[in-house]
Amino acid sequence: MFAQIAAIIIFIALFAIGAVRGVHIGVLMVAGAAGTALLFTEMATDEVVAGFPLSIMVLLVGVTYFFAIAQTNGTVDRIIDGALTRVGSKAALIPVVFFVLTAGIAAMGAPLAGLVMMPVGMQVARRYKVDYALMGLAICFGVGAGGFAPTSLYGIVTYGTAHDAGIGLNPMLLFGFTVLVYLLLLLAAYAMFGRGFFSRRGRASAAHIDVPDLATISGPPANHPFERETALRRGSASTTGIQFGEDEEDQALFDSSHSEDEDAPLPPFTPIQVLTVICMIGLIAAVVAIAAFGLEPNIGLLCFGFAALLTIVDPGTGKNAVGKIDWSTVLLVGGIIMFVGVLETMGAVDLLGEGAKAIGSPIVAALVLCAVGGLVSAFASTTGILAALVPLALPLVADGSLPGWALITALGICSAVVDVSPFSTLGATVVATAPSEHKERLTKLLLRFGLSMVVVGPILLVGGLVVPAMLF
Repeated sequence: MFAQIAAIIIFIALFAIGAVRGVHIGVLMVAGAAGTALLFTEMATDEVVAGFPLSIMVLLVGVTYFFAIAQTNGTVDRIIDGALTRVGSKAALIPVVFFVLTAGIAAMGAPLAGLVMMPVGMQVARRYKVDYALMGLAICFGVGAGGFAPTSLYGIVTYGTAHDAGIGLNPMLLFGFTVLVYLLLLLAAYAMFGRGFFSRRGRASAAHIDVPDLATISGPPANHPFERETALRRGSASTTGIQFGEDEEDQALFDSSHSEDEDAPLPPFTPIQVLTVICMIGLIAAVVAIAAFGLEPNIGLLCFGFAALLTIVDPGTGKNAVGKIDWSTVLLVGGIIMFVGVLETMGAVDLLGEGAKAIGSPIVAALVLCAVGGLVSAFASTTGILAALVPLALPLVADGSLPGWALITALGICSAVVDVSPFSTLGATVVATAPSEHKERLTKLLLRFGLSMVVVGPILLVGGLVVPAMLF
């Protein structure tokens, strides 16, 4: 019992040290897993190393490499630019458009890459007189929704960890439920901050909107001290480098720069961009077709296959994209799962599960677990929480009292919906990109909204998903 409790304390302490000191948690976890195994178990080093999740690494590397090529060759820029220029005068649809675009970017491997839309969204919100809170939440929800796609980090970690634990969680089902939840939250945001759309006509005029060049953006990932997840470099938003024009001169320059381009036609897709779009469609079609035959598609290998084709056609882009593989997240997830493997061998995970089941009601235990995941994630790494809590939920599933796929889905979503808090990268970027006179209001709104999700998320997901799954 002493060794198990000590190992759990070390596990928690490493999370805290990483957040406070700004140290990569994955590095701490690899060292901590080896040290804990040496001190408290008879595990050989080979057994500890074997706990590194190679299947998840293949997924992450393959996905981030394929979409790094798509962003480096300008395909993603071209798709975004084309979508934004078709917004027209329907101001009420602008947050929806940014939700969809951000979700698409976030689905390309690194959820926080979607933050590149935040500075653009805030400028468009000012031009089209959209509430900054509504625009910020729409983009944050897009990051969360796209992040749980089968090709993105949150989804890969959640269903990959569940699959390794023997829980049959369909990645498309996870993605579908996540999109549904975020659409409901977007409707709630419209009800709270979009009432003006129903009392006036949108005053926007069709305009060509300049978007950030994802192929050339460089710099550190979002660097809020409580969130250490990394985005692909060319698609990351640094809250320290964002400038928001606030005076009349800046507004005039913004308006004139767009009016000059209103009638300018978009450049056509280049041949390599056309091929990239075909590969992206082919990837989706392959996943759907393989799943339709009752098989489990290996998305990582599929991405490697399409990436190899693009690399052969355009070797230069393929070479540059190698350096943009998200190795930092591979290390983060791998280190945490290695340590959890040591905890499982020691019986520490079963000890926590017995404590959860001691609550008496499996529904209450699920609510507590989801609430803990949301509360911790509001101040720490969402990816790290997903990698840590999914294995800890297994004892609640082992006796059959709770459906594993439903509980893991609820836990994953509950850990992500709180990320609009200003203590997390998403919320911090909303505040950083807003005009100064709106920062205080946005901070208070996002804090209330984010912390409310600690309670609303578990009630919504456990009551609307876990309980019906138990019944049917």
